[in-house]
Amino acid sequence: MGNSIVRNYRLPIRIYYEDTDAGGVVYYANYLKFLERARTEWLRSFGFEQDQLREQDGILFAVRSVNINYVQAARFNQQVISCVDDFSLKRASIAVQQSIVMQDGGASVVNAEVNIVCLDCDKFSPKPIPERLYRELLACK
Repeated sequence: MGNSIVRNYRLPIRIYYEDTDAGGVVYYANYLKFLERARTEWLRSFGFEQDQLREQDGILFAVRSVNINYVQAARFNQQVISCVDDFSLKRASIAVQQSIVMQDGGASVVNAEVNIVCLDCDKFSPKPIPERLYRELLACK
């Protein structure tokens, strides 16, 4: 069982016309992009850039699975917050609890668990998370 670690991250996002479908609501797949942006910025907040992890450590992170619950629609020009709420860490994977909430009042839009695996960038096989990143994540306790 991995260690349970909490470090919240919040990324404000404005909904643009390009994010919406013909009905004027956010196209369902775009929420995955908003979640991805928050995870990228969350890693960046620890001082880790994904391109540098690939170049220096020969690893990349890939989504293994997503369990997502769409609670309500966000619409053009609204502002939402894409959040990393919690995560659990194993040697070669991270399970990230995420949400998207309305900026004005915090009403839930999306809840998701995203399971990410660390891969060797050449072999595309599981590889342990680099020690310095693993230690930094553990330090969030």
